[in-house]
Amino acid sequence: MVESGRKKIDWAWRFMRVLREIRNKYEKEKPFEGYKIGVSVHLEAKTANLAITLHALGADVYVTGSNPLTTQDDVAEALKEFGVNVFAKRTHDEKEYWKSIHKVLDVHPDFIVDDGADLGVTAHTERKDVLENLKGISEETTTGVKRFKALEKDGLLKVPVVAVNDALMKYLFDNRYGTGQSTLDAIMRNTNLLIAGKKFVVAGYGWCGRGVALRAAGLGAKVIVVEVDPVKAVEAIMDGFEVMKMEEAAKIGDFFVTVTGNKRVINIDHIYSMKDGAVLSNAGHFNVEVDMETLEKEAIEKFEARQNITGYKLKNGKTVFVIGEGRLVNLAAGDGHPVEIMDMSFAVQALAQLYLLKNYKNLKPAVYNFPREMDDEIARLMLKSIGVEIDEMTQEQREYMESWK
Repeated sequence: MVESGRKKIDWAWRFMRVLREIRNKYEKEKPFEGYKIGVSVHLEAKTANLAITLHALGADVYVTGSNPLTTQDDVAEALKEFGVNVFAKRTHDEKEYWKSIHKVLDVHPDFIVDDGADLGVTAHTERKDVLENLKGISEETTTGVKRFKALEKDGLLKVPVVAVNDALMKYLFDNRYGTGQSTLDAIMRNTNLLIAGKKFVVAGYGWCGRGVALRAAGLGAKVIVVEVDPVKAVEAIMDGFEVMKMEEAAKIGDFFVTVTGNKRVINIDHIYSMKDGAVLSNAGHFNVEVDMETLEKEAIEKFEARQNITGYKLKNGKTVFVIGEGRLVNLAAGDGHPVEIMDMSFAVQALAQLYLLKNYKNLKPAVYNFPREMDDEIARLMLKSIGVEIDEMTQEQREYMESWK
């Protein structure tokens, strides 16, 4: 198992050129010497390399998962050999998952790298003893940033949070191209069904939903978008997709992907109206977008159709199929985002942690944007890694752009 995990980690590191540049720049300095960093991530090869990098920069790193089904056990075991403390395993037991969250908090980390905000929110609500030592959090996801902003709004946030998700070098690429490719990859590898010619329903047209719709259309699907935001609905139409309510889309869809961050986007009434054989999946962080709780109660038969696919026979005689138990499909039933995408995202995380280390004493408890100059640094490192050079403005051009004349 360890050998398998090590190979995955080594393979990913080979293509994580931006994170490697950051590690090379700061490794001798070891800025995190004497600090503990708690990490809650989808624990697979790319995230293992983030943890290894933070450890190489001097930190004592304590890692757990950020979703019960997204830890790859071979990677978790291999990661321990790099000097990283690991409390994570793939599990269907949510109590086991939360126990691991608390094990990381038990060490009273100085900083947190979060993915979905379970670690940081738990520290604020159930483990306030942790707040005495906690100095800052960097958050990876749309869902997590929303949760921390809600804590801030309610006056409960006690440390600065850097919204990694909102960095340009994260959401423009990770959310769109990463989610798009990895979601379709998970659906195809687990179902072995044809995408071309099928009606493919995407619920939510944010950056993640755009990526899923783009990739599905590229594979020949007839994409239908479901939205509650009128502006995004117009965008979807202008991008060439049909837009309709879920109650209408449910009747005609072959594949369904939820990408909203909200709950019961596909409810039991929608499910009852679906075609026999409809395939449901969720690409949002938590398993609340498809109403799995009610589906479990309503089904008259439940069975394993294929690995990672559960069939539910309904009272009306139809059967629907759910990939990855309604959890984050690209990780619960796949390998997650492409390596080069997560290279950029985890470069953002690494620099966000360095930013917090340098500035936490001067930052009030609030959610902060990722500094634009750091976005530019990562973009330039990415371009350098693929051998691309770009122009720079002349002094005359800079003056012209800054002038009102």
